[in-house]
Amino acid sequence: MRYRLILGLILTVSSAVRANHILIPMDESQSNHLKAYGIAYWILRSETEVDWLLNYRGGSFMCQYIPAIQNELMIRGVSYQVISDAQANQILSEIASPALNYDVMKLEKYPKIAVYSPKTAQPWDDAVTLVLTYAEIPYDLIYDDEVLAGNLPKYDWLHLHHEDFTGQYGKFYGTFSNAPWYVEQQREAEEMAKRNGFYKVSQLKLAVAKRIQEFVASGGFMFAMCSATDSFDIALAAEGIDICERPFDGDPADPQAQSKLNFDRALAFTNFRLVKDIYEYEFSDIDNKTTERGLRQDNDYFTLFEFSAKWDPIPTMLTQNHTKIINGFYGQTTGFKKRVVKSEALVLGESKSISEVKYLHGTLGKGFWTYYGGHDPEDYQHQVGEEPTDLNQHPNSPGYRLILNNILFPAAKKKKQKT
Repeated sequence: MRYRLILGLILTVSSAVRANHILIPMDESQSNHLKAYGIAYWILRSETEVDWLLNYRGGSFMCQYIPAIQNELMIRGVSYQVISDAQANQILSEIASPALNYDVMKLEKYPKIAVYSPKTAQPWDDAVTLVLTYAEIPYDLIYDDEVLAGNLPKYDWLHLHHEDFTGQYGKFYGTFSNAPWYVEQQREAEEMAKRNGFYKVSQLKLAVAKRIQEFVASGGFMFAMCSATDSFDIALAAEGIDICERPFDGDPADPQAQSKLNFDRALAFTNFRLVKDIYEYEFSDIDNKTTERGLRQDNDYFTLFEFSAKWDPIPTMLTQNHTKIINGFYGQTTGFKKRVVKSEALVLGESKSISEVKYLHGTLGKGFWTYYGGHDPEDYQHQVGEEPTDLNQHPNSPGYRLILNNILFPAAKKKKQKT
């Protein structure tokens, strides 16, 4: 009996010595893709590096074997493999081959995350906060007061919530102007503008947009979805111009507003036309209206572009997935007309049949921005007041994976291959 116990102990220790790495596959074999990103973030917070294996089995993760990591993977229900040093080196050698479109990005330091969102309850959910919570990735809520107080440099990554930076309260006037939540939202915004020394909400939002722009230019990472994408660019292009009609700010808009727009100030879009009708649920012609798209849920999808992992690692990171075809989904801003996208912006995913860009990326100064059209990747036509999506029902969502790619992006540093 004593001999068998000693032998068992020797075998266990020997196995642990051989099993020096953990591979977290991100292909179809993964049971929970979304929580796998949370595990990667958790490992980084534990001051352990993670290798992001670009294009290898859907963008897998690999790290040093530590029993606590294995235990956390089991608790969260994330698929993994314990592998030896020799197996890990074989994977890295395969990735290094010039003939294969693979590469390794070393994740070294977890990014500090902020979500730009009102502190009060909103009549809609937000895909980013949903997936951060589900993946167990911590974040701080900040809003206009914190941005104007200069708090953005505390963070590496900023998400823009379902937001209207033009001061038109989301263009909800025609449908919801008498709804209690709309009235309260307008009151809070006007009080915040006054508190920060602005006469109009549009002036407050422009000042916030410019601070966010400075954050990006200084090396920050900004991710925006739905109406935060086009309204952000419109606000920047309309600096110094009144584009808000009387119901929004108490006086009429500048009748020459369209001709005065400065598209050079915008990040992603150019030559767009404003929608002046206060009853129309659109800011401009950047967005493809539902009636214009001609698609149904059963044929609405977009395709991710494939990039060279070794030569274009940034777009490769942002498009990691276990499929290249992603189901489409609506939002106030569903997708971007290709004709208004600036030539220097990089298209990551589009619906080619209708020339609609869905996923867009670019640089500004030392920083980066990403725009993702639509509201909720797993709720095709989300309505105001609907229940939030339960991500327990969508643990392998490719649409939500794109959000999480962006969250890990600031942690990445290209790994030098051994020669």
